[in-house]
Amino acid sequence: MIRRESKIVVTGAAGFIGSCLVEYLNYKGYYNIVIVDDFSRADKQPNFEKKKFSDKVEREYFFEWLFRNQPRIDFIFHLGARTDTTEFDYAIHQRLNVEYSKKVWEYCTVHSIPLIYASSAATYGNGDLGYEDSHKIIPSLHPLNPYGVSKNEFDKWVLHQKNYPPTWIGLKFFNVYGPNEYHKGRMASVIFHSFNQIQKNGFVKLFKSHKPGYEDGKQLRDFVYVKDVVKICFWLMHRQPTSGIYNLGTGKARTFDDLVKSTFAALDLPSKIEYIDMPEDIRETYQYFTEAKMLKLRGVGYTDNFYSLENGVGDYVRNYLNGHKYY
Repeated sequence: MIRRESKIVVTGAAGFIGSCLVEYLNYKGYYNIVIVDDFSRADKQPNFEKKKFSDKVEREYFFEWLFRNQPRIDFIFHLGARTDTTEFDYAIHQRLNVEYSKKVWEYCTVHSIPLIYASSAATYGNGDLGYEDSHKIIPSLHPLNPYGVSKNEFDKWVLHQKNYPPTWIGLKFFNVYGPNEYHKGRMASVIFHSFNQIQKNGFVKLFKSHKPGYEDGKQLRDFVYVKDVVKICFWLMHRQPTSGIYNLGTGKARTFDDLVKSTFAALDLPSKIEYIDMPEDIRETYQYFTEAKMLKLRGVGYTDNFYSLENGVGDYVRNYLNGHKYY
């Protein structure tokens, strides 16, 4: 039973999803939180500076801190990762996304701490094997970039373990968007970039299609609002269902055209889109379609509806981007 006084660790707490999760935990009355991240970046400070937490620990010293303080931890959300899909030095992903995650897993196993960790829809690669969160297909997946490879390598490692935490959940996040991604630069959501382009130029640039069967702007992704993501994380913490790897998307793919039109609509402006060539460094590794199969999460009892794309984008643009506000 995770109570309000329980000690909860959130790694990646200065990042996009991690900081939103800390805010949601605060909203629910949880303040005994250990936030873990690389806190050296000034542009990430607004993500956590108004949050309530008990301890702030640098990522590199987290395990040393655990050894020195021997805290009684009741739950760990391991959301910290190198998430840059354009970073092709695999050694960076191996160190932060695989080796570090193994240490978190092993600590949770030894100390009987339930664990939720972040996997990714990038593990599915071009989708040849579909988007069902079955453990059977994980060894056969072929991610398209080093980030996706690292996430899948950890998933494969997890499934081979004989010893594990009392409950463990890996979440394959699909295209998450929402507040607190100001620091992400090129890796921020298309909504974030669209909003800024509209403010600056009055129109939005989208990538042309370089794949037969897809018109320009008709590439499809499963876009999921971060408020749904953190709500599900909280639900899973309390429910602690059957351990395993679960998809976390809406289950409904939408086009980039739809996304941009929703952004214009949130600003009460007519849509104006220009199509440009996709950069060559990502052209061969670009996913043209993702859509989460959500039967597993529904099967363990999660029944709430997701934000529609229009409602999620509308909330994000009107209540956060428009005033450069944080969640």
